[in-house]
Amino acid sequence: MATAEQRPVGFGRMKRKEDPRFIRGQGNFVDDIRLPGMLHGAALRSPLAHARITSIDTSAALQHPKVRAVITGKDLEAQGLAWMPTLSADTQAVLATDKVRFQGQEVAFVVADDHYAARDALELIEVDYEPLPVVVDPRRALDSDAPVIRDDKEGQTSNHIFDWEAGDEAETDRVFADADVVVVTQEIPFQRVHPAPLETCGSVADFDAVTGKLRLWCTTQAPHAHRTLYALVAGLPEHKIQVIAPDIGGGFGNKVPIYPGYVCSVVASIVTGKPVKWMEDRTENLTSTGFARDYLMRGKIAADRDGRIRALRVDVLADHGAFNATAQPSKYPAGFFHIFTGSYDLEAAYCTVKGVYTNKAPGGVAYRCSFRVTEAAYLVERMVDVLADELGMDPVELRMKSFIRPEQFPYTTKTGWTYDSGDYPAAMREAMRIAGYEELRREQAERRRAHAAEGGGSGGEYMGIGVSFFTETVGAGPRKDMDIAGLGMADGAELRVHPTGKATLRISVKTQGQGHETTFAQIVAHELGIPPEDVEVVHGDTDQTPFGLGTYGSRSTPVSGAATAMVARKIRDKARLIAAAALEVAPDDLEWEQGRWFVKGDPEKGQTIQELALASHGALELPEGVEGHLDAEAVYNPPNLTYPYGAYICVVDVDPGTGEVKLRRFIAVDDCGVRINPTIVEGQIHGGLAEGIGIALMQHIAFDEQGNCLSGSFMDYLVPSSKEVPDWELGETVTPSPHHPIGAKGVGESANVGSPPAVVNAVVDALEPFGVRHVDMPVTPARVWEAIQHGTTEPPQ
Repeated sequence: MATAEQRPVGFGRMKRKEDPRFIRGQGNFVDDIRLPGMLHGAALRSPLAHARITSIDTSAALQHPKVRAVITGKDLEAQGLAWMPTLSADTQAVLATDKVRFQGQEVAFVVADDHYAARDALELIEVDYEPLPVVVDPRRALDSDAPVIRDDKEGQTSNHIFDWEAGDEAETDRVFADADVVVVTQEIPFQRVHPAPLETCGSVADFDAVTGKLRLWCTTQAPHAHRTLYALVAGLPEHKIQVIAPDIGGGFGNKVPIYPGYVCSVVASIVTGKPVKWMEDRTENLTSTGFARDYLMRGKIAADRDGRIRALRVDVLADHGAFNATAQPSKYPAGFFHIFTGSYDLEAAYCTVKGVYTNKAPGGVAYRCSFRVTEAAYLVERMVDVLADELGMDPVELRMKSFIRPEQFPYTTKTGWTYDSGDYPAAMREAMRIAGYEELRREQAERRRAHAAEGGGSGGEYMGIGVSFFTETVGAGPRKDMDIAGLGMADGAELRVHPTGKATLRISVKTQGQGHETTFAQIVAHELGIPPEDVEVVHGDTDQTPFGLGTYGSRSTPVSGAATAMVARKIRDKARLIAAAALEVAPDDLEWEQGRWFVKGDPEKGQTIQELALASHGALELPEGVEGHLDAEAVYNPPNLTYPYGAYICVVDVDPGTGEVKLRRFIAVDDCGVRINPTIVEGQIHGGLAEGIGIALMQHIAFDEQGNCLSGSFMDYLVPSSKEVPDWELGETVTPSPHHPIGAKGVGESANVGSPPAVVNAVVDALEPFGVRHVDMPVTPARVWEAIQHGTTEPPQ
């Protein structure tokens, strides 16, 4: 039995309400859905990265005794369903018609009695391909002789998608031209990586031809957005579509887009008149669903000789794959990359981003980050360390000289963001305190002297200390500035307090492990005094929840959490009027304490929220204009984004003989504003740190020159285990967001943003005696060894 301290009424540590079903194996995931007469679908995928389809013969597959249908792109074309819109105003083939544009692209869809028969029948389909030239290097994509990948688009004569810029180029050039500044340039790639959720993507579609109702169980992070887009694609009435996201086994951005398999399952159910399930395997997930990053960045940074950073310029080549299917607000084709100025008070800043098509899987999802914020943070934090090396200055000292000061908030950056609040030096000092930073530097100096005395070489491990400091922009976002596919990014919440004082909260975001059923109940508890265990949180079903744009970009608490607080306050205000009637006093004579309204000056005379809930349904004569019952709804349109930040310190030991990197310590100090449940916050940070370390040290979705994906399994695409990560050392500062109803800022993605640069900075710091200034991610033993031999893997310019 939990103690009172373990069952807070409001904010505080408590065990997750959703965990009992998970630890008992009673979660309900898409693949657990079983419907009467359900059929199974499987996708035939192209073995080639670029080829024209000359013919498809499905006759042998149709002869299979268990096959019920085979759907091709031509079949969809006849119904106007061969292409679907992406979340970036592009189009993507549901099933290829004219040609395939990446290895693993969907070519046909088989529907059979069981999963195994559907898979077997794929081998009976004969497809004749005419191979075409392949381009996988974005630097080649714009060459005059490069093959045009999207020749389906009218007027498309190259692989160019967009050009975008932010900041002031002229002012930035002026600062760089100053003779008294130190200028450093560095090419910094961020490799293609994949969110790799443990549960792959899948759907179960059930279309009722009599009622015209479509029920779709789907691995989606954004049920309402998906429903609207299905209505637009399939022409079905939106009110006849029910999208249900049951328990989700991790998303990390991978489950935001609509994938062809989802659409094919819907079409297959319409064609066969039966429910149809489609579940991809691990290879399909890694090779065909939404990737992340794949940015080639070239940074240029300037500082005074005393270490005050003055200007930063970045030029980016963005690889979007075969279709522009990034998931981000419409006005920002490069996401929120223009937060690349980081946490620094700069004189000038400017960036350009050029998007291109290549023969790779489409995507560009916000993998545990807010729309390209991770790329931006990695760029600026590597550039600051390269600058510190050039100046011969401690990287912490350099950062401290240029931090935005607490008194400057709210602070508008040179690229247009308005940071809401922060105390960056305090977070940095706290990380240094936990790490024992000065002592670590003394230990490092002693070890370097010992190496020098031994003549250098490969004897003994080399110690490195890496620092990173990041500011995120999360909680998208204000409707006047942000939409996805034309849909504004406000979120709704509905709250009903039942006659017995129990409550049901309906929210528009969808949890994939973040603990919404716990934290959102705690928000209601904090506002109304109802114990969290008495609040049921409903999510993931479009027929049961208000409209909203879903969970990604750390927007759940900043947007839907705010909507929850606001709707609870509406309930509280209504309860005040009911309490006034019950206690026969004026509403202004009442005062609130958590859980009850009481008469000012007479605290014994009052009523709890539970008593008022019963009264609202009873015979009490209510004031004029006050309806009965305690329920309300709210839509929250955030006035600004929120800006969590953090200071990270990583300590590594590098074996110069093998290139092996061992993480000795990792210190993470996060400021996410008010913490609703510190236990859940810490769990989110732990997960993000592990993912960030995987990206920094081992993960890369790689391709050969023919466009063959070389990272199609967990044998090739490595996921860190407990052996590869240290015991995390966490700290916190708390700077509430001034515009958020409860002061929260969001934290789910922060650790993935701040950890890669801390790890890489630590490794480069360890290799400083060998003249290394930069190593590309992933920092594998082979790359480290090569850097030691040659001084770097990518020399500064």
